[in-house]
Amino acid sequence: MSYFTDALISATELLLQFNPEIYLIVWTSLKIALIATMFAAVLAIPIGIIIAVNSFIGKSMVLQLLHTLMAMPTVMIGLIFYGLLSRRSAFGDFGLLYTESAVIIGEASLILPIIINMTVVAVQSADARLLPTLQSLGASQTQLILPLLRELRYVILAAVITGFGRAIGEVGAAMMLGGNIQGATRTMTTAIALETSKGDFELGLALGIVLLIIAFTVNFLLQQLSPKYNG
Repeated sequence: MSYFTDALISATELLLQFNPEIYLIVWTSLKIALIATMFAAVLAIPIGIIIAVNSFIGKSMVLQLLHTLMAMPTVMIGLIFYGLLSRRSAFGDFGLLYTESAVIIGEASLILPIIINMTVVAVQSADARLLPTLQSLGASQTQLILPLLRELRYVILAAVITGFGRAIGEVGAAMMLGGNIQGATRTMTTAIALETSKGDFELGLALGIVLLIIAFTVNFLLQQLSPKYNG
C-alpha cells in the first residue's frame, strides 16, 4: 500500500510541476481525439438522420451492423487500417502509417458507428409529430437535417461527447497506427502502457490521473445535457 501511496504522491508532484513531457502527451491526445471526433461527427450525424427518417430494404441489417461495429475491438480497427496504410498496400504511398493522421483515421472510424447509432436512436425517440410535420411542410431529405439538429441538439451533442470519450481512452488502434513515437504520436493511453512496462509507474499514474479527470469531465457534461434534453 505504501508503494502505491508513494507513487501517487510522486505522480501528483509531476503534474503540479507541469512536467513538459506529460503535458505534451496530454496535448497530443486531446488534439488527436478532438480532430477525430470532429470528422466523425460531420459524417455520422447526417448519416444517422438519413437512416432514421427513411424506410428501405435492409434497414434492420444496417442497424444490426452498427450495433456490431460499436462493440468492435480497437485492435481490430488498428489491424484493418494497418493493412490499408502499410507500405505494401494501395494507400502506402501516402506515408500515413505512424503519423497523427493515421491515429485520427483509426479513432474516427472507431467512434463513427457510435455517433451514427446514437443519432438514429435520438431521431426515432423524438416527438412523434416532428417528422410528419416537417414532411407535410414539404421538407426534402436535406432540409430535414437542420430542423432535427435544432430540436435534438442536446442529445446529439451528448452522442458527440460520448464519441470523444471513447476516442480519448482508445489504446489499441493508437498503438498500432501511431507507433507510440515520442513527441509525435504518443498518447496518454499508449504512454501509460509503455511507461508502466518500463517500470516508470509514477509517470504512468500521472497520465492515468489526467485521463481520469477527462473521463469525469466527459461524464459530467453528459449528465448536464441529459436533463435539458429530457426536459
